Parts: sequence; C-alpha cells; structure tokens
Amino acid sequence: MPRFALTIEYDGGPFVGWQRQANGVSVQRRLEEAVAAINGGARAVVHGAGRTDAGVHALGQVAHVDLLRDWRVDRLCDAINAHLKPDPIAVLSARAAGDDFEARFSAIRRHYLYVIENRRPPLALSVGRAWHVKRPLDAKAMHEAAQSLVGRHDFTTFRAAECQANSPLRTLERLDVRRDGARIEIVASARSFLHNQVRSMAGSLEHVGSGKWRVEDLALALLAKDRARCGQVAPPHGLYLVAVDY
Repeated sequence: MPRFALTIEYDGGPFVGWQRQANGVSVQRRLEEAVAAINGGARAVVHGAGRTDAGVHALGQVAHVDLLRDWRVDRLCDAINAHLKPDPIAVLSARAAGDDFEARFSAIRRHYLYVIENRRPPLALSVGRAWHVKRPLDAKAMHEAAQSLVGRHDFTTFRAAECQANSPLRTLERLDVRRDGARIEIVASARSFLHNQVRSMAGSLEHVGSGKWRVEDLALALLAKDRARCGQVAPPHGLYLVAVDY
C-alpha cells in the first residue's frame, strides 16, 4: 500500500483536538473521513506528528497515511481538500513516503509558536488566534528568563498532571521571545514536548513579563520540579504547531 506524508494546516477552534475522541469532532477524524471518501470507502488511519489539544492550531502538522492505490500528489491534495469542506483544515502538500516513515516517531524536531497580543483594545482580527493580554509585558525580560529553560532538564513543573510520557526529561533546543509592535511571539523547538509544556512555559513567561515574577523566578520554578510552581497554563488558542523536521 502506498504511503504518503501530508503537511496540514488547521484552525483548532472548532475541534476537540487532533486525536479522535468520543466527545466531539477531531481533526484526525475529519481527515480520515475525507481519505475514506477517496479511498474506495476503506478507512485509513491518519497518523499525526503531534497530538495538538482542543483549540490549538497548526501551520505545518505532518501526518502519514496508507492508501489503496498510488496518487499523483497534487491530485491527492485536491481530492482530500474537496472532502474537508467546509471545515478549516487544508492539506498543503503531499509526498510519497517509504514504509519506514512514521510521522510521529521519525520526527527529529518540532517547532511551536505561541502568540500574545499585548494591547488594551480588544482584538478584532486575532480573536481565537492569540492570547489577549492587556497589561504591559516586558518581552526582553521574558526572553532573558526563557534562556534558563533551554537545555536538558526535568520539566515536571511545566508538565500537565495527566501527561502520559514515561519521563519528564526533555531537551529544549530553543525558547525565544520577540516583540513586533503589540505582538509577542514565543518560539519553542525540541525533538518532543510534554503535554501542555509549551502553554505552561508561555503562561509562566507572562508572569515574568508582567512583573509578577522576577527573571530568576522562572529558573527556580524549573528547579522545584513541582507542578504547583507553574505560573499558569496559557490558553490554547495562542498556540501553533509550525513545522516538523525529519
């Protein structure tokens, strides 16, 4: 059976997350329904590189799927997209992949972006796509604090209580904070992340930016290895899975 790797964009707002769930419609479910429609009605599992939560968006989610026949990749994208309407999901590109390619387990790096709109006026264009923080934030202090999390650490403080990972140890390759006008972007890169890790780090960095925490308090929270020391979990609608490297 030919295997294809798909690059997918979606607005996570209407969905219960990437993964199939009994309590609502997921991105994975809609993709599998669209694939079945072009695959002679046969169900095919669409395996994603990242299991994004409800409300989290993707600019470059990667998934693989095995189909009953070969396809020209441009026609495959068009065919799947035709059956995804009107949902806010789009297959941006496809490529033939070997039988040993696994969207999740073959990945060597994942890139996430967290967006904060830091202004007093309400959001008109970014509703559901950024965290609206009215109080002024010091992005330079946030970036300085963020560097204490880069490297290999026990991220228990920034790990969801229901996280199923075997170990809290992760190597964070990059955590940058930058400002462009009212927009603050938090960029994170690692081979893998714990459940809610990026949102937990973003919420704690907001505490630094607002002055609630000192710069050194973020490092102290990390060293505590205690979920109770996490500042807060930032809302899901500011988070984007940007890209996956192989």
